[in-house]
Amino acid sequence: MIKRVLITDAAVQIVLQLKGKYGDLMFHQSGGCCDGSQPMCFEKGDFIIGSSDVLIGNIADCNFYMSKDQFEYWQYSELTIDVIKGRGASFSLEIPLGVRFIVHSRLFSTEEIDKLEDVIMQ
Repeated sequence: MIKRVLITDAAVQIVLQLKGKYGDLMFHQSGGCCDGSQPMCFEKGDFIIGSSDVLIGNIADCNFYMSKDQFEYWQYSELTIDVIKGRGASFSLEIPLGVRFIVHSRLFSTEEIDKLEDVIMQ
């Protein structure tokens, strides 16, 4: 099966640093207005997952969610979570480190679509 969400080595290093401080983590792809749509990292359980969210994968042992509405737009895209220097305007845990998670995306090929990992509707 082909994963819908991946993570770079640089982003894994930040996740490991955050896990050392906060314990288990989770991600939610915001559909935000102020800083655009960005992956946000929270302590596991600090962001309430509801019936309007979809579990699309797991990166660095962290579940990765997004809203069903947003998934409708992104369902044919591979998302790669990366990290860059600079402060984002969000409540994501990495912000005090002077970095922010970002998402790179690419469309899956027709051949890949048939092999995608299933998502879990909440």
